[in-house]
Amino acid sequence: MRKLREQAMISFAKVAEYQRRGVVHFHAVIRLEGPDGPTSPPPAWATVDVLADAVRHAASAVAVTVPAAGDEPARVLRWGAQLDVRRIAMGGDLTEQAVAGYIAKYATKAAECTGTLDRRINPLDDLDALPLREHARRLIAACLRLGALEELADLRLVQWAHMLGFRGHFSTKSRRYSTTLGDLRAARADHMRDEQISTGRLPLFEEDTVLVIAHWEYAGQGYSAGDALLAATLTGNPVPDPRGIHE
Repeated sequence: MRKLREQAMISFAKVAEYQRRGVVHFHAVIRLEGPDGPTSPPPAWATVDVLADAVRHAASAVAVTVPAAGDEPARVLRWGAQLDVRRIAMGGDLTEQAVAGYIAKYATKAAECTGTLDRRINPLDDLDALPLREHARRLIAACLRLGALEELADLRLVQWAHMLGFRGHFSTKSRRYSTTLGDLRAARADHMRDEQISTGRLPLFEEDTVLVIAHWEYAGQGYSAGDALLAATLTGNPVPDPRGIHE
């Protein structure tokens, strides 16, 4: 890994998409860059085909062993066979615009599409009384049962049963892939603070800012026509003169 960093850097952004059957699909954009990140070109050997081969190899080689727990035997979990590696290019079937559209779609697609809930489930809840699809109900029941095992407590399956056991973020990325969410939030705050708001509201200031109003204009006295009618309705008195208050 140290020698690789001297020649190239791998950047990625991925999103998680729930399938109706409760399985999570990951969609990832993976990029090979130079050692200084996106500002430097990758070496000549870092071709699209090399990257695609590396992705296929990683998907087949990576595995995690789940230890035995209770009556459950130890299991080895691997990536499934559904692996689709495609090149992103300005032309062709998969363009940058298409990828952006996919990410926007997945950002609004949560676990509710599988028939589960949008809130956490209490272990004391009656699953039969909740508005769940039968398939999701069985998956949630499995999370509650496995989460009660001491050996699997660190997985927090009970707390994330409403997400069918998945407690990851819908979107993650490497630091150098693009701008950070913190920078985006700061940019929005700066924009709102600096923008001249013309809807009668004051612009946003820093918390310790003291706003001094040194200019006043005379707007008139007495009731407006609407205020006069409202005052008469509430008090039962004759409609006040809108130009002023008279005895």
